[in-house]
Amino acid sequence: MKYTDIKAMSDEELSKKLEEGRAELFNLRFQMATSQLDNTARVKTVKRDIARVQTEMRSRQIAAESAADQK
Repeated sequence: MKYTDIKAMSDEELSKKLEEGRAELFNLRFQMATSQLDNTARVKTVKRDIARVQTEMRSRQIAAESAADQK
């Protein structure tokens, strides 16, 4: 997922995407532990997607806090 797609999402969509990503990462780790994972690169991409979502959520939080401080 591209960062521009993430920036276009609402806060609710970001939370849902974060939850889905964490669940998928959990399942991928479980598959890796039981030697059932075919595409090991998927773990890396899911981790990066989670990080991108968390980064956008935090930047929105910082922007909201700075806007509140300026008032």
